[in-house]
Amino acid sequence: MMEHDMDQKVFVPKSIGAIEDPTKSLRDLISSPDLTHLMGAHDGLSAAVAMQAGFKAIWASGPCISKSLGYRDVKEASWTHLIEVMERMADASGLPILADGDSGFGNMNGARLMTARLLQHGASGVCIDDKSFPKMNSSVGNRPPLDDIEKFSGRLKAIKDATGNDLVLVARTEALIAGYGLKAALLRADAYANAGADAILIHSGEAKTHEVLTFAKQWKRLPIMIAPSNYYRTVISAHHEAGISNVVWVNHAMRAAIAGMRAAYNWIIAEASAGPIGQEVAKLDDGPAALW
Repeated sequence: MMEHDMDQKVFVPKSIGAIEDPTKSLRDLISSPDLTHLMGAHDGLSAAVAMQAGFKAIWASGPCISKSLGYRDVKEASWTHLIEVMERMADASGLPILADGDSGFGNMNGARLMTARLLQHGASGVCIDDKSFPKMNSSVGNRPPLDDIEKFSGRLKAIKDATGNDLVLVARTEALIAGYGLKAALLRADAYANAGADAILIHSGEAKTHEVLTFAKQWKRLPIMIAPSNYYRTVISAHHEAGISNVVWVNHAMRAAIAGMRAAYNWIIAEASAGPIGQEVAKLDDGPAALW
């Protein structure tokens, strides 16, 4: 029998109403002292489910979009793939979307072009990180080399020059994951703020939150975002008390989808019948939450 890990109660959509200006909405959410959750999505369906669940903004996850298209997260998917999928997500949800722009897909000219296209196709913001191009996934392999601070700051300035206040610009530093330490992370955050970033995403590969909380307590210039994929067991209130008000659930929707598909596939191929699976999966007619 399948393990019953998730409660299969009737899903009731939680409408947040129409959003007239997604970019302003995203900027207000990120800069608010109240706790904000951005849900990672990878296609139109996952974006629509996030909207129905009551999330007010979406993270367009680069690795998850790559996997949904059958690519590995090693730059096999281009930024044009990202834009095509993100446009469908915007149409399906109507929510503000913060796009994962990797490390900017090349030099400042490439970053400028990419962000201009993102803006044209439904993005409300973009987050780029300071790993050297071509970027490798932070969770795989050795510690990633980082770009020179001035070089990355130039990329941020180019994006800001191209989009102004029409696009929320988030700078993500991998200094902690790369082993550069807290002092380097603070130095980079200051430089990126000076270059025009609207918020800083501080990333950590630790299973505990000591690094992230220490950074947040010492750096107060801009809103701080975190992506607790590794330290998900820490209660969010501990982050909020340290001054972190933005939490990005970057890949949880895809990981849940993969786990659900595997369970269904394994049961059906073993039993040659849907059996109990019919009680576990989403219903064909889900009333106001129907997706069919």
